Amino acid sequence: MRANKSKPAKGLNLIGRLLLKFCLWFLGLTFFWVLAFRFINPPITFLMVQRGFERKTEGKNWKIEKEWLNSNELSDNLKKAAVAAEDVNFLKHWGFDFKAMELAFEKNQKSKRIVGGSTISQQTAKNVFLWPGRSYIRKGFEVYFTTLIELLWGKERILEVYLNVIETGDGMYGAEAASQKYFMKSAKRLSRGQAALLVAVLPNPLRWSPAKPSRYIYYKQGLILRNMRRIGKLPF
Repeated sequence: MRANKSKPAKGLNLIGRLLLKFCLWFLGLTFFWVLAFRFINPPITFLMVQRGFERKTEGKNWKIEKEWLNSNELSDNLKKAAVAAEDVNFLKHWGFDFKAMELAFEKNQKSKRIVGGSTISQQTAKNVFLWPGRSYIRKGFEVYFTTLIELLWGKERILEVYLNVIETGDGMYGAEAASQKYFMKSAKRLSRGQAALLVAVLPNPLRWSPAKPSRYIYYKQGLILRNMRRIGKLPF
């Protein structure tokens, strides 16, 4: 009888040890993955791959247009516009703006249009390390990777990666590809108005375009320009 009773206990102990090993391996691998991308520019993201396959199923050519610009090469106007449009408290929080989340939740209860409360850090984490979609599991991983990049990268690197991997059009990623396409100039030389216009379409760059701004996009551009004046100069 004792032998029979010990078998379930041994089985649970084995499962516990396997889970512990899995967790330790996961933590170790993801830590070094995130640390590596502090120095190595992410070559591709899950969203880029998904969009590529979507184009193929529609009978289009595979297309991923992107060109990396380092932080010191990106226009100050562009960096300021991104913060003004997407995350005004970017320099103050540690990856999560709980007040913005609360406001977004309240707006979503009253409107059919979904408003996001994600910070630039959260958007960067999910763009670089996670698959597209919505689920509680994915959100949990997003929290984990957001915490890691805040600890290991710092704000300048987070904003640099964000502006280089964000979807900016059909098969286009990053500010440089979009700037060359829509303004015939490098993202190094964007004016305040151009930077604000480019960032204004980021929530849905497949629907909106800086080349043909709607009244709504011009309205958003104006709001972003006002926020840019309030933010002042960024420390990087």
